[in-house]
Amino acid sequence: SIPIAKQLASIKALGKSSDLEKAFATAALVYSNAADPEGKLSKAETKSLLQTQFGLFIQGQENKPKYQEIISTLDEELENKIDFEDFMILLVSLTLMSDLLQEIKKVKDTK
Repeated sequence: SIPIAKQLASIKALGKSSDLEKAFATAALVYSNAADPEGKLSKAETKSLLQTQFGLFIQGQENKPKYQEIISTLDEELENKIDFEDFMILLVSLTLMSDLLQEIKKVKDTK
């Protein structure tokens, strides 16, 4: 498989992109590389991708009710698949409840 950085570099439109545009492009590429030919992930694959690619954001969240709700929905109804839109909603939800987000905010405030 081609590294994400190389895939990003091959997208000419991203040549002069902002950090935020690169971040979203990276998320799209990570998802796309893991998705099936229809562009979807099983819930088990989604859970695995979140754990391997978003581990620092979900670390320490295991006891939070909202985290447990999100993860339990990934453990149910295994035949249902997640599309990119739903995946991004999961990322945003997990980011908002993350302890890491609070730490990031503190770094900004201390500069």
